[in-house]
Amino acid sequence: MAKESEEAKTVEEAFKDYASKPWLKSYDPGVPSEIEVPEQPLYTILEEAARRFPRRTALHFYGYNMSYLELLEKAEKFAGYLKSRGIGPGDVVAIFLPNSPQFAIAYYGTLMAGATVSPMNVLYGPSLIRHQLSDNKARILVAIDMFKEKVETGLTDNVEEVLWTGIQDYLPGIKATLYKLKVRPPKIAEDSKNRLFKKVVEKSRPLKHRPPIDPKRDVAALMYTGGTTGIPKGARLSHYNLLANVMQIDAWYKRGVKGKDIFIGALPWFHIYGQTAVLNSGVYKVATIIVFARWDTEQVMKAIQKFKANVFHGVPLMYIAIINHPNVKKFDLRSLEVCVSGAAPLPVAVREQFEKITGAKLREGYGLTETSPVTHINPILGEARAGSIGLPVPSTIAAVADPNEPVILPKGEVGELVISGPQVMLGYHNMPEENEKVFFKCCGLRWVRTGDIARMDDDGYFYIVDRKKDIIKYKGYSLFPREIEEVLYKHPCVKEAAVIGIPHPEYFEVPKAFIVLKDECKGKVTEEEIKQWAKKEIGEVKYPRIIEFRDDLPKSAVGKILRRVLREEEIKRLKREGKL
Repeated sequence: MAKESEEAKTVEEAFKDYASKPWLKSYDPGVPSEIEVPEQPLYTILEEAARRFPRRTALHFYGYNMSYLELLEKAEKFAGYLKSRGIGPGDVVAIFLPNSPQFAIAYYGTLMAGATVSPMNVLYGPSLIRHQLSDNKARILVAIDMFKEKVETGLTDNVEEVLWTGIQDYLPGIKATLYKLKVRPPKIAEDSKNRLFKKVVEKSRPLKHRPPIDPKRDVAALMYTGGTTGIPKGARLSHYNLLANVMQIDAWYKRGVKGKDIFIGALPWFHIYGQTAVLNSGVYKVATIIVFARWDTEQVMKAIQKFKANVFHGVPLMYIAIINHPNVKKFDLRSLEVCVSGAAPLPVAVREQFEKITGAKLREGYGLTETSPVTHINPILGEARAGSIGLPVPSTIAAVADPNEPVILPKGEVGELVISGPQVMLGYHNMPEENEKVFFKCCGLRWVRTGDIARMDDDGYFYIVDRKKDIIKYKGYSLFPREIEEVLYKHPCVKEAAVIGIPHPEYFEVPKAFIVLKDECKGKVTEEEIKQWAKKEIGEVKYPRIIEFRDDLPKSAVGKILRRVLREEEIKRLKREGKL
């Protein structure tokens, strides 16, 4: 008993390092330590925007403008259609669409009907489509017609109706041609199971009386995560979770009055980062969102210049694409004020070069689907510390815990990053064993494990050391891929880099780097030259023993480099060569 009491006291002492919120002293002036989140449905942010600024453009889609009032009216009509089909609380509507007016209409309309929305990655093949539809038991699917064949191959019996739509529904043909977008989808034959989304919206009666919603318990979005590391898991995000995160982000930016901002909407909304930081945050701020169905570096730069966009959420590869674009100096990007990078580590060299080109503040943030997603951001006006994911956002407590035990570790120690706050999900859908693994209670709080190894400094800045699964074991050392990648990005010829550990008969693993060279360096620098340069920069132990040049690296839909895919390829190669 005495030993247990002593251990409990040790944990309690360690928790004080985080409970005191040392990060507050590093907050920008005016950023609150806590926010008050109203218990209201998420869709009320659209109702409020349309009430206050009915004529303001909500979505600019390749020349087509949709006002906030029009977006609200169309969402209400879609909600009315869902009610006519018996869809309401407890039901799921799946959305298989790229960024588009249709996505926003279906998203908010589903929430107004009291149902749950479950967006799907449009890069999914039939097997993953089938898995998500089978797991979430969606009754209605809103889908893009250009992917009709793979969608139909992945359909499950629980889907009662598919509502088909296409880029062309809200885009004049000439504009589509200019932007090189496909506008000749297969013809849809309407029947009892296949209908046209646009026609449904136009002919339905708006739903004015919303079903009751418990914001803290009712699931607004069922977001699937883990598809890059295993079978996707459905994270149950409540209306309260999502609204809280929108308000946390807004409090951090201190953007002031509503109805002034211009957002770049290039992040995919089927991913929680784009959904929260662009779609929902944009509507909350009554911003005009410049919507892109797919990433196009030059078109994005043109849009920033033309519309004087000032808020840009992206991933590192987007910022890398901009700073390395041959025409970047031809565009005036100085309207940008707040730029945030998430979903993957932001190399310090990329941040510095982007800020030099644009004059904007580019800040690294952090989050995960299970936290709606944002938990940390570097201060916008204050110090953005190199390699740091920043400070916990208002009303959030972050800590470092033992990766295997429900124990908080003292400040300065390295362990698993854990989060407690209003943005933390309700839990995984139909996965009680996974919920047991990811949640634990300690020190009077409910924590969610992130799977990332981290540490906190004296000023409350957090640093991701690496993913638990990505740590390289070499000669008894633990090597962290991110640290090696940061060094490689400093080389003037390196455009993209990824480091993994590959099996070795003597050393257990050795680090191997996959590198995409900048165009001007191709054929002018060798793998051995890069390796020797890295050895001088990072030392004898940590430098990559093997360098491989590639034309591109495998990436997720949101632009995260997939180390897992590279590792799988290496394992297959070694087996094929008889070395494993």
